[in-house]
Amino acid sequence: MTQKSAGKKIIATNKRARFEYELLEFFEAGLVLTGTEIKSVRANRVSLARSYVQPRDNELWLVEAHIAEYDHGNTQNHEPTRPRKLLLHRREISKILDSLGQKGLTAVPTRLYLKNGRAKLEFALARGKKLHDKRQSLARRDSQRQVERALREKYR
Repeated sequence: MTQKSAGKKIIATNKRARFEYELLEFFEAGLVLTGTEIKSVRANRVSLARSYVQPRDNELWLVEAHIAEYDHGNTQNHEPTRPRKLLLHRREISKILDSLGQKGLTAVPTRLYLKNGRAKLEFALARGKKLHDKRQSLARRDSQRQVERALREKYR
């Protein structure tokens, strides 16, 4: 799944994040990647499905994101799910760490994309949805689909 818009090429999205969490505030961070990792990212071999952002020693790390091993790599190939450091300004990091200290907030990756040739991660501060919130989201989406289907059939 790739989309191009204004110098961005979207590599991976975390659709589950919008369903499981109420996304409050978005941030963009760079990633520290090895050579074989960036080659796999450019080949769209990334999954953010079970990943999350974790604070460690006043830094933020992307944990459990799966970047597949590079096919043409050698013995120095990377481990697919290793933790990766996020690159942010110190003020942003302290703001995020303060927010994560609040009860019920977490940082969830939403998209990974290339921006001017560099890998960027968009993540959001989020609060987990309750079961009834998820049901509401599903009902809203289903009703929207029915409306669109009816309009399509009307104008045929």
